[in-house]
Amino acid sequence: MNKWTRRAFITTGVLAGGALVVGVAIRPGNRASKVTGLIAGKGDTVLNVWLKIGTDNILTVIIPHSEMGQGIHTTLAMMVADELDADWSLVRFQEAPAVKEYANYALAKGFLAGEANFPKFLIDTMDGVFLTATKKLNIQLTVGSASVRFTGMHAMRVAGAAAREMFLKAASALWDVALEEITIKNSVLSHKSSNRSATFAELAPAAAKISVSLKPRLKSQSEFTIMGTSPPRFDIPLKVNGTANFGIDVTLPGMKYAAIKASPVFGNKVKLMDAAAIQGLPGVIKVVNLGEAVAVIADGFWEARVALGQLPVTFEQNEFNKINQEDIYAQYVRDMDAAIEKDEHETHFKSGNINEGFASAAKVIEAEYRIPYLAHATMEPMNCTVWIHDGKCEMWAGSQNPLGFAADVAEVLGMETADVTMHNQFMGGAFGRRAETDVAKQTARLAKEVPFPVKLLWTREEDMRHDVYREANISRMKAGLDKDGQPVALAHQFLFKHHPPEAPDVYYDIANQLVHYTTSKTHIPWGSWRSVDHSMHGFFIESFIDELAHSSGKDPYAYRRDLLTKDLRYQKVLDLAAEKGNWGSELPPNWGRGIAVHKSFGTYAAEVAEVEISDDGQVKVWRIVLAVDPGMAIHPNGFTAQMESGIIYGLSAALMGEITIKDGAAEQSNFHDYPVLRMHQVPVIDTHIISSGEWPGGGGEPSTPLVAPALTNAIFNLTGIRIRQLPIKNHDLSREKWVKRNLI
Repeated sequence: MNKWTRRAFITTGVLAGGALVVGVAIRPGNRASKVTGLIAGKGDTVLNVWLKIGTDNILTVIIPHSEMGQGIHTTLAMMVADELDADWSLVRFQEAPAVKEYANYALAKGFLAGEANFPKFLIDTMDGVFLTATKKLNIQLTVGSASVRFTGMHAMRVAGAAAREMFLKAASALWDVALEEITIKNSVLSHKSSNRSATFAELAPAAAKISVSLKPRLKSQSEFTIMGTSPPRFDIPLKVNGTANFGIDVTLPGMKYAAIKASPVFGNKVKLMDAAAIQGLPGVIKVVNLGEAVAVIADGFWEARVALGQLPVTFEQNEFNKINQEDIYAQYVRDMDAAIEKDEHETHFKSGNINEGFASAAKVIEAEYRIPYLAHATMEPMNCTVWIHDGKCEMWAGSQNPLGFAADVAEVLGMETADVTMHNQFMGGAFGRRAETDVAKQTARLAKEVPFPVKLLWTREEDMRHDVYREANISRMKAGLDKDGQPVALAHQFLFKHHPPEAPDVYYDIANQLVHYTTSKTHIPWGSWRSVDHSMHGFFIESFIDELAHSSGKDPYAYRRDLLTKDLRYQKVLDLAAEKGNWGSELPPNWGRGIAVHKSFGTYAAEVAEVEISDDGQVKVWRIVLAVDPGMAIHPNGFTAQMESGIIYGLSAALMGEITIKDGAAEQSNFHDYPVLRMHQVPVIDTHIISSGEWPGGGGEPSTPLVAPALTNAIFNLTGIRIRQLPIKNHDLSREKWVKRNLI
């Protein structure tokens, strides 16, 4: 299945063809036997698809997610080990192979069923439905801040708890004692009255013969001994000592290198190319016309890049070559106007009577917000290595969807997915970009042309100018306020709706709402960017609520709090952020303070930003205070690191991030004109975690959507200048432009 189908699955929750299929989840007589040959070493006993026991009593957890700096291999292993009462020092991990048996049904179950608690008699059927769907769609994704909240909860904890029951039953039968008389601690089972004990390794062969419980008892939070702690992560030593392998590090015997140049204008094709002009240059092996791009294969990357720079090539020109950034925004405005005029907009949410709400309002406030295209700007440029030999294909890359990569490359090569072996690597930044298979497919097409392995490495310029971008967008917000300044009606029109589907929700208690959208087709490629649609709506909603508070003469924190009475988890993070952020206290000269609250990926978060603006308009962010309720942080240190990462990523975008289009192409090419935050620019980040005991939320993205509104609200607090179009760098904030100083 192609990538659109996978994307549609995540976006809308559509099973392929809408078919209902029946299968089995983690029953040893079925799937354990199918995966043993894929994961078991000598002497290993496979208890279920997610874990195996070695003769040395080492527990290895099979992780169906990719490592891109978030520490997921460690966190998911903790969830298994805790339910199993394993000795953490004996726990290891193995990343799941990119094969259909490891399509991530638990991820699908989470996206489609959320926290649903199926009755025992339905579990095997429903898990089979999700497994078969993900096999068909080749889904092994690490996206959507979903690893802990879906795979961890629906697969890892269940697998650990089920294995625990298997060990207990095996020991009970072997020792002829009651189940409840046996204890497990640190990978050892004990029966106190008979003074007998056995390790997991000793009992594993007998335990593996016992049927897996479909609904084992899971521990309560008070019983956790590993979850909620912060043991050293598996990936950190490898990164510190330099042995971690990223895609860019791959080297194979006889490998050659490729450099590529795509049409500057997205989608245009090669018109003319003179390969003979560079064929004699040092190291050049072959020049390949890929249609939308040209590539040079050479002995080394530098030789390939130099030759490519001298290759005479022209690309076709069409109407796309005439498009500039201002044309795109003008098109957006026309399409939004037309959607209203023709009543062709799509409704995301509607409640009450919006017309009556506005008719009864004492005051109407309107605002329009604009956000730019954003690149992923991963520190490791896109790359892939492919070797076609003996009728099969091997591939090395850092991927957020290894199985999807294998399937798409197989399609390019006319092979079966089973004939493509994907060796997944660490990723030097991903943020959604490495869920896309474009580079892998390009590399496969090049590898078809030669009898040796080929590594394709994009230059930073190619990476920046041929990204799949977070879309530029326009938001039109309109609110009706009563005589006390409380909103009685709110309308929100925006462009594009991707995922997650709840991202445009207005979570404030406003009776009459209309949230609607339209589309406006451009030639600029779209891709998931960290927090996806939340990155837009967090800015739109929290900026506008701040405007309503100030227009009503009310404190922005108190105003928000009064409108968040239906879900008290919002109030709790808001209160904690305000408390720890010293809300309302005196600030130094030229400082401002702003606040924002948002829920994304099941995690509630609130941020307070403190900024200083010099008289000549230079912005310095001094402190970000974050209060966050993820239900529970499985690995608190790792969760905190992800919060910090999301804030830094969001700050880069809010302050400086902008891809602009000129003559149909992206203007920016490297970090000199698409800067990201440097170490000396990073503020103090003060993270406070609330453990509410609710179902765990995501960790990779929830801190990002709040950064821009907290920051721009702080700027308004100091200067009276309301920033409605990002990035901030494009605004004159010099002191002579300040309107007022508001210490709220």
